[in-house]
Amino acid sequence: MSKYYLLQDSDMCIGCQACEVHCKTNKGLPVGPALCKNIAVGPLAVGGLPRVRFVFMPCFHCTEASCLAVCPTGAVIKRPSDGIVYIDQARCIGCKSCIAACPWGACQWNPQTNKAVKCDYCMDRLDAGLKPACVTKCLTGCLEFGEANQVDDKRRQRFAQALAESTYFGEKATG
Repeated sequence: MSKYYLLQDSDMCIGCQACEVHCKTNKGLPVGPALCKNIAVGPLAVGGLPRVRFVFMPCFHCTEASCLAVCPTGAVIKRPSDGIVYIDQARCIGCKSCIAACPWGACQWNPQTNKAVKCDYCMDRLDAGLKPACVTKCLTGCLEFGEANQVDDKRRQRFAQALAESTYFGEKATG
């Protein structure tokens, strides 16, 4: 498992796709490959009104990464220090095995280089003390990134706040 976790608060996401655009810009990718995707779900009826939710889908940097296991050249690598799974472009031969193996569609084809690419949490930015481009350019702040235990704490706080503000316990909290 990766040391890091990327969390999306779907209640805050407006589907603007700034995360996708800035990811592509940061990586210099052409139209086509998307290292993260913001997938629209709906419209669904919420409180009698139509509502669309957006689900952010980056690479999950799996503990037992299928893409890593099938790469014939060892181009797909897991960093031992933090568990980030990335593709070494110098070693990639463009066989597309990783693309076929990933159940999440995280590995993508770059038609400019004829090689596979995938989310690496912008590890060059992480190594420089910065957050991934998708997180820093999110217009609503719905993306949280950090070490897994810290992001889980933020998620619990957000859930507790939502419960306190809801009518979950039968009456609206005051104060």
